[in-house]
Amino acid sequence: MNHIDEARTIVQDAARHISEQTHDFTPEIGIILGSGLGHLADSVKDPFILPYSQIPGFPDTTVFGHAGRLVLGVLNGRKVILMQGRFHAYEGHSMAVLRRPVEVMDVLGVKKMIVTAATGSANLSLEAGDLLAVTDHLNLSHNSPLRGLHPTQYQGPIYSPRLTQRAIEVAAKIGIPLKKGVYGYVSGPNFETPAEVRMIRKLGGDVVGMSTVPEALTAVYRGIEVLGITYVSNLGSGLSPTPLTHDDIDKTMSIIKPKVVRLLTEIVGIL
Repeated sequence: MNHIDEARTIVQDAARHISEQTHDFTPEIGIILGSGLGHLADSVKDPFILPYSQIPGFPDTTVFGHAGRLVLGVLNGRKVILMQGRFHAYEGHSMAVLRRPVEVMDVLGVKKMIVTAATGSANLSLEAGDLLAVTDHLNLSHNSPLRGLHPTQYQGPIYSPRLTQRAIEVAAKIGIPLKKGVYGYVSGPNFETPAEVRMIRKLGGDVVGMSTVPEALTAVYRGIEVLGITYVSNLGSGLSPTPLTHDDIDKTMSIIKPKVVRLLTEIVGIL
């Protein structure tokens, strides 16, 4: 068995296990929750909760604040599957592992996906607490989850203009400012240096983070429509007069979390 067939078998086994545990529940929307957003899962009605440790091929999460659970149920009238915590390259995972949850969601029936993440700002006009719809990305990791899958054609827009416009309209309706921007993806785990932040800004990046891009690329490759929502948890290195600490990020997240959760809940209802 080659590595592609082996990966496909792992995905099928995981999807079969999830279907058995949830009595063939068929989600239509997948949501990958970034740092600090696990609370959204509390709003899911009649949830099926599956720890990653019980799902074949799913490693445990090692990042603080990532619960490491799948939550399936109904959110704002729609059948959803939420990743309450994600996998990162900096945890030592391969791209095959990073794409696996998205592949499983595809097998389970997901047609649309919301990918969220906490980010640092690279754009001088952005402040901690700002929310952005991702319109494009810069993959600065020099790696791709599609390596070995041999995609045959250019995929077009990764982040759906249609879903992005809907999200902006919903945000305006409920009075939550939602800007647009380009996501710069780095592998981490260290924060970017001031020089790296300047480079990302010159390349056209507005925010920088360590996730989202592998999942979004995989989703589009699998035919899933993607909406990217990111929230600025901190100023990028060199943009603040004081050194960046995790306490600063936690403080920002405690303030903006209710706003992001409300926005995501409203968006789910119109996708």
